[in-house]
Amino acid sequence: MELTPDAPDALLDDGIIEVVGHVAWSSNAALLVTVQRDGQETLAVYKPQRGERPLWDFPEGSLCRRETAAYTLSEALGWGLIPRTILRDGPYGIGSVQRFVDHDPEEHYFTLLEDHVDAFLRFAIFDVLANNTDRKGGHCLRERSTNRIFGIDHGLTFHVAPKLRTVIWDFAGETVPGELLTDVARVRAEMDGALGERFGGLLYPMEVNALVDRIDDLLADPRLPEPDEGYHSVPWPMI
Repeated sequence: MELTPDAPDALLDDGIIEVVGHVAWSSNAALLVTVQRDGQETLAVYKPQRGERPLWDFPEGSLCRRETAAYTLSEALGWGLIPRTILRDGPYGIGSVQRFVDHDPEEHYFTLLEDHVDAFLRFAIFDVLANNTDRKGGHCLRERSTNRIFGIDHGLTFHVAPKLRTVIWDFAGETVPGELLTDVARVRAEMDGALGERFGGLLYPMEVNALVDRIDDLLADPRLPEPDEGYHSVPWPMI
């Protein structure tokens, strides 16, 4: 049976999850799973809350919610940067479930930038708003079937303190184009309503307020930041 284009995303909501194996090199529990329903099946990555390694600077058990909040922000902007990601119960309890992107593992930000400048400009803006502390080059994937660029691994986002750490500094100092700034302004308006409530179900109140502050700051001064010389602004390893 062939899947319709939207079928893999729809399966994530209530399909039966079965573990296939572990995702290599992950510092937290990341499981490759199948999600099945009514004879249809898709691959996904399931990150259970109980498999999260405690961190000194992020609240314990919050990474799967941040993964989902990152997807929520991407969708609110209308940029489609992150594969569908939901928070749901699975074989090891509550966790994030994200559609698997079929990609070439030899590709990454540094090999993809030249042909996908527009997509990575959006990522640069997104990471500022999400306060991404861990944008490695290998977190940028080109989907084989669509040639679209997707970002993964957004557990270390939305901290209240400025912690931007990324390999995407090629746009530093550039002014955000008007059409993209319009998207940011729309999100700001929606944060006072249902969108703010959705974030409130995933993040702590202070983190939602910090997100609003970052949006306001970008709208007031729509230039992408430069690396902070007094801070480790690039993650390691870079890939």
